[in-house]
Amino acid sequence: MGWLDEARLDDVEALAALDSRDTLRSLAQAGAQVRRSLVSAEEAGIARVAGGERPRSVLVAALGGSAVVGEVLDCLADPGSPVPVMVRGDGPLPGWVGPLDLVVAVSQSGRARGPLALAAEAGRRGASLLTVGAAGSPLADVTARARGVHVDVALPAPSSRTALWSLLAPVLVAADRLGLTDAPEDALQRVARVLDEVAEECRPSSDAFVNPAKVLATSLDGTVPVVLGDGALTGVAASRAAQMLSRTARVPATHGRLPDAASAAVATLDGPFAAGLGARDGEGAGGGRDIFADPYLDGPALPRLGLLVLRDPMPSAGAAGLADAVAASAEDAGAVVLQQEARAGHPLERLASLVALTDFAATYLALGLGFDPSVSRHVTDLRDRTS
Repeated sequence: MGWLDEARLDDVEALAALDSRDTLRSLAQAGAQVRRSLVSAEEAGIARVAGGERPRSVLVAALGGSAVVGEVLDCLADPGSPVPVMVRGDGPLPGWVGPLDLVVAVSQSGRARGPLALAAEAGRRGASLLTVGAAGSPLADVTARARGVHVDVALPAPSSRTALWSLLAPVLVAADRLGLTDAPEDALQRVARVLDEVAEECRPSSDAFVNPAKVLATSLDGTVPVVLGDGALTGVAASRAAQMLSRTARVPATHGRLPDAASAAVATLDGPFAAGLGARDGEGAGGGRDIFADPYLDGPALPRLGLLVLRDPMPSAGAAGLADAVAASAEDAGAVVLQQEARAGHPLERLASLVALTDFAATYLALGLGFDPSVSRHVTDLRDRTS
């Protein structure tokens, strides 16, 4: 069961006509976003963040497509960071935040209410402030009044989802300078090269049978995806992938991280989606299909469960075996099982390779299904109802 138009994926003109805000082009600029952000961070005076002194704690305020910035910093800092990192999308600002702490607020537009309110309150309390967003925005104004550091978004993009590396790179630079995580400039330059390489492999003119993102999009067609990471780093990539599948491709996707999500993921194999069962025909892992059922009277077939396992080439102890076991169970149950291993290298390079591929895959899935990846009438309607 699938709905994707495979012919459209190889029609460059059709893709461009449907992609009204050049989402594919913005994703292809991810490497350039990193490079430009390194320059922007220096021009903004990134060395001044927190007075150049290690803060007592770090709170990252980000929402929606920007939220992954906090997840990445939390993941990279967790193993050896001398200070705790907390992620918060909306208010209120925790009572313990004060002059010894650093608040990082990220919003591409510089107008997102949650990060803006948290940054403003942090400034009133005398906390150090680092913000990343549009130049001349309310967020930039709040930072200027608090004598913090504001880094302008490096390159324009249709949404925060496609501006990820413009938002993330300055935060990583600051974290490295403060000794919170290992993200030196040479590692970020290698990340930019990885992003360029994935963009070249996933370019629109690359045929669907060799383009890894188009292959993944086609494989996910007609499924309800569950994206699992086999550890902390791939767990962040899984969270990003599920968000892109839901928001960009309009496919309801869930995500998890092993080992925590193993039982929850495997439990779904007992349910109706594991083998794409008829809605009322009684087909399942524990029962047979009614061969006399009328497909028009007894309901359409349900989409199959799609398990996408994101693998780290440097897994923690036991991670590889558990991921193999979950994948084998899913295959036995009749689910669509896909596995993708990150490229080798620095943790940021590994993360970038998975994020870039799944970003392109979600976008191609949207286009193949006939959706503009950047425009959702229901999201627009929601904004109108809540504005």
